[in-house]
Amino acid sequence: MRVSILGLGYVGCVTAACLAKAGHQVIGVDINPDKAAMVNGGTSPLVEPGLGELLAEVTGAGRLRATTSTEEGVAGSDLALICVGTPSRDNGQLDVDAIRRVAEGIGHQLRQHSRPYTVVLRSTVLPGTTESVLVPVLRGTGASALPDLTVAVNPEFMREGSSLRDFGQPPLTLVGSDSPHAGTLLRKLYAQVDAPFVQTSIRSAEMVKYVSNTFHALKITFANEIGDLCEALGADIGEVMRVFLMDRKLNISEAYLRPGFAFGGSCLPKDLRALTHAARVADLALPLLSQILPSNDRQIQQGVSRVLATRRRRIGVLGLAFKPGTDDLRESPMVLLVETLIGKGCDVRILDRSVSIARLGGANRRFIEEEIPHIASLMCETRDALLAHAEVLVVAHSDEQARQALAAARPDQLVIDLSRGAVPRP
Repeated sequence: MRVSILGLGYVGCVTAACLAKAGHQVIGVDINPDKAAMVNGGTSPLVEPGLGELLAEVTGAGRLRATTSTEEGVAGSDLALICVGTPSRDNGQLDVDAIRRVAEGIGHQLRQHSRPYTVVLRSTVLPGTTESVLVPVLRGTGASALPDLTVAVNPEFMREGSSLRDFGQPPLTLVGSDSPHAGTLLRKLYAQVDAPFVQTSIRSAEMVKYVSNTFHALKITFANEIGDLCEALGADIGEVMRVFLMDRKLNISEAYLRPGFAFGGSCLPKDLRALTHAARVADLALPLLSQILPSNDRQIQQGVSRVLATRRRRIGVLGLAFKPGTDDLRESPMVLLVETLIGKGCDVRILDRSVSIARLGGANRRFIEEEIPHIASLMCETRDALLAHAEVLVVAHSDEQARQALAAARPDQLVIDLSRGAVPRP
C-alpha cells in the first residue's frame, strides 16, 4: 500500500518506520527540512530505542523517504495518516492549527487531481474535531467537493521509550469511521499488528484516546497519593502496592500504578486540560478530573520542598526528560523543579544522557531556545562531573543512569529519590 505520513514527530516517525518495515511504500512529510533530511539519511530525529536502526533499514531498502511537500506526499500515495501535534493553548484549549494546515495541503492536491483517497487522523483531538475542522478544510467550498474522499480516525496507543513494541502489539487497533471501505483499508494496513481490530464511530474513537490518557493520569496521581499516605503512616509502599496489584479482577492492570514522581510529557497534561476546558465550555463540572493536575503539581512542589529542606545549595539532578529513555522535555516535571530550585538560589547541575542539547531538534529544541535557554549550561557530560558538584542528588528516574550514579556516590551526599524506586529498599 502507498502511504503518506504527515508530521514526522514521535508518532509520525514510529508509524512511518513500522509501516515501511511491514512492506508498505511510505512517504514521510514534515515542514522541518532537517527532520526530512535525517529520515532520508536513515537517522532518527528523536531518541527512541531501536528507531534509528529501523529507519536505516527501511530507508536503505527504499520503502521510506521523506519530503517537505504535502502535495508530493499526497500525489504519491493512496492513503494519508495525519500525525501532527495538537498542543495546548494557554487556557488549555486544544490547538488544531497544524491539522488545518496539513488538511489545506491535502485538500488542495486532491481538488487538483480528484481520485479515491483516504485521510486518517492519528493525532489526538477532542470529539467533533474531525467533523468540524478536518473534513470542512479538506473539502473546501462546496459540500459535494471530493465525493471519493474517505475520512477516518485512528488513535495511537504507544508509549515513548517502548513505541516500536507498542506499535506491533497495542491493546487494540481502533478505527473510527462510518465507512466500511475505511475499515477494510486499515485492516490491510495493520495486517501484521497483533491486536483486536475495533471499528467505532468517529466521535467515539476521538473520545477513547482521551478516556485512556485521562485514566492513565488518574492512576499515576492515585498511586502517588497512596505513596504519600504510606510514607506518612509508616507502611511499606512496595509491599502495599504489590498486594494491591494482585487483584487482577477489579484493579484491571498494573500499568501506571507504581508510586513515583509527577507525570508530564506531550499527552497527559494537555489532554487533561483540553478535556476540562471542553467541560467548562459545556458548563459541566468535573470535580475529580479537574483535581488531577493540581495534585500532580503538588508532587513537584513537594519535591522542591524536600530539596530545600536539606539546606544545601549544590544540587545534582539525575534525569531531565519527562520519562527515562526519551529526550522529550515538553511539560517535564523535572524542568519545572529545576527552574524552581534555581529561582530559590540553588546551584544546579543535570545529567541526562538521552538529552543532548547539541543534537536536539523540532519542538524540544524550540522549547529550550525559547523557554529555558540556560539549561544547556547546566548539563553535565559525565557522571563524575555531576558527582563532583553535588551535595544533594535528586533522582528523577529509576534507570541504569541513576543506579550507576548512586553506586558511585560519596557517603556525605544526600539522596532524594523522587522516583521512589532507584534507592534499594532495606
